[in-house]
Amino acid sequence: MADVHESLEPIYSQVLQRNAGETEFHQAVREVLDSIGRVVVKNPSYASNAVIERICEPERQIIFRVPWVDDRGDVQINRGFRVGFNSALGPYKGGLRFHPSVNLGIIKFLGFEQIFKNALTGLPIGGGKGGADFDPKGRSEMEIMRFCQSYMTELSRHIGEYTDVPAGDIGVGQREIGFMFGQYKRMTNRYESGVLTGKGLTWGGSRVRKEATGYGAAFFVERMLGTKSNNFDGKKVVVSGSGNVAIYTIEKITQMGGRVIACSDSDGYVVEDGGIDCELLKEIKEVKRGRLSDYAKERKATATYYASGSIWNTPCDVAMPSATQNELNGKDALALINNGVIAVGEGANMPCTPEAVKAFLEAGVLFAPGKAANAGGVATSALEMQQNASRDSWTFEETEQRLAAIMQKIHDRCARTAEEYGLEGNYVAGANIAGFIRVAEAIRALGVI
Repeated sequence: MADVHESLEPIYSQVLQRNAGETEFHQAVREVLDSIGRVVVKNPSYASNAVIERICEPERQIIFRVPWVDDRGDVQINRGFRVGFNSALGPYKGGLRFHPSVNLGIIKFLGFEQIFKNALTGLPIGGGKGGADFDPKGRSEMEIMRFCQSYMTELSRHIGEYTDVPAGDIGVGQREIGFMFGQYKRMTNRYESGVLTGKGLTWGGSRVRKEATGYGAAFFVERMLGTKSNNFDGKKVVVSGSGNVAIYTIEKITQMGGRVIACSDSDGYVVEDGGIDCELLKEIKEVKRGRLSDYAKERKATATYYASGSIWNTPCDVAMPSATQNELNGKDALALINNGVIAVGEGANMPCTPEAVKAFLEAGVLFAPGKAANAGGVATSALEMQQNASRDSWTFEETEQRLAAIMQKIHDRCARTAEEYGLEGNYVAGANIAGFIRVAEAIRALGVI
């Protein structure tokens, strides 16, 4: 990545000093500061009144104990988090992640990314993130319910339709949102539909919300390919992950004529040259809550399962890293480049390391950063909030059309901004600069608060 502009070095040094050990957060801040040096040179006023420092410092950081009782009657203790990073554009908006890797640094990196992602949508939502170091894997439904209820008992003090609106993320789907919404309703004596998004269709949810992040990433990359008179039709695609984002990325790319030949989970990856059977994948992962090894057994005549190695060694035209942060490193990027990849779209949050991003940009690979490419989920969450506020419900087709339009506008905003600052084709810079300017303008308008 580029060097931080000299005027921004003290800000980055302060971030490192104040947030010791939070490497993912450092990485996310560094990427944005790398991009906005040109903005500060062109308009020095953005560096005045501590605008950038305020963006880099969360407005609130909440850590709390989550006690719950497992099926054996033993008391378990987890740690819960909610970081409200920036509310200059609207109430905090961002998901909840339940995973054993969760810590304050992870939540801060995700919340910081969310500021710019939400700004790029053009919708009135600020940036936040939350979660817990709880692992739902292997837990019974009753254990998950008791954990969610205990988590919401504390979280309910800090959220609200006009304050902070959480959604789902890794480990938090419609089931978990349901348990938490029920507890919130029970505690507040209010049916406040707009306090959580990702709800079920029968109790305030939006169509396309489950599909939104994956569909949105496909829409963005299709638009990006179009700048080179290309599209997904006939392309071989590799999608890492097999959770919600990956599944619906696979589904939409397949609908667009692409052939997704590989996907992965935490145990390994599967390659199927004829294309992943998305309906079978959904049945195994969403209904049976199984593993990709189970998928490979069902498709043993055509699919090959690998318990070790890197999915990124699979030759493809388009790569969509959609699992977790820093999953694709510099070595992986070189393997993809040497195998002829033409485009990479981040379905997850910051799945490519700085070395990988640099390699893609230097090789001329079309690269869609997560804060732009995976904004479809939060965009549709905002559409869910809009429907809740108006007591309305839209059709699947209508909601998908709105999502597609939002993603196309995000793409065009990133491309146009990059070109304006002399960085044509650099979507990383375009996304960071466009998001930063919108947030910075709001901060300046609101005064020192």
